[in-house]
Amino acid sequence: MLALVEENLEIAGWDKNLKAKPRSWRSQAAVVIEPTVSVNVINRPIAQANIILGSLGLVAGDERRYAMAILNTVLGGGMSSRLFQEIREKRGLAYSVYSFNQGYSDAAAFGLYAGCSPQKATEVIKLMIEELGKVATDGITEAELALAKGNISGGLALKFESTQARMSRLSGAELTDGEFIDLDESLSRYSAVQLSDVQDLAKLMFEAPKSFVAVGEIKQSLFDEFV
Repeated sequence: MLALVEENLEIAGWDKNLKAKPRSWRSQAAVVIEPTVSVNVINRPIAQANIILGSLGLVAGDERRYAMAILNTVLGGGMSSRLFQEIREKRGLAYSVYSFNQGYSDAAAFGLYAGCSPQKATEVIKLMIEELGKVATDGITEAELALAKGNISGGLALKFESTQARMSRLSGAELTDGEFIDLDESLSRYSAVQLSDVQDLAKLMFEAPKSFVAVGEIKQSLFDEFV
């Protein structure tokens, strides 16, 4: 295989005598980031307001990322999530609403997003904060924990059925942190998450300094009561 790769790279004009030195993996430690702006409103003439309530999240290598996945599944990870049910299904206030954690090697963002009418923005923001607060204060139920674990496990099993997905996962593990965690080990780590792990993480996210970003025809003064 290597011989074929080298042969074809040479045909393509690469100098096979060039030897690159291996580079060390990037640091997986979270850097200290101080939020500089609590509210950033970008006015644009669009029909809805796109709002994110965000804070620092968990970096890609954080061991709590398994609990974070379950928190996001329960809080805002689909049609059965708390945010979707409370804001869209019960009240019809937003078409799209969800939570997320985007983790990189040394920095990450956790957030709640909603796309809604500008006139409903205040109510939607209050509900997003309220739902995160409920998980921080009361935690999630055993049924929610079991359902989230099932959804994540099923999704992972389906995701890695193709050869391409498996190879992408291998290369990703090599490029990011040099550790490969197979499917069975991943499922085991999700299975080990306890109710208290999810609640502790929700409490951390709820109490963290937050920033608001909004795009649409919306006034910055709308956020005064939340900052």
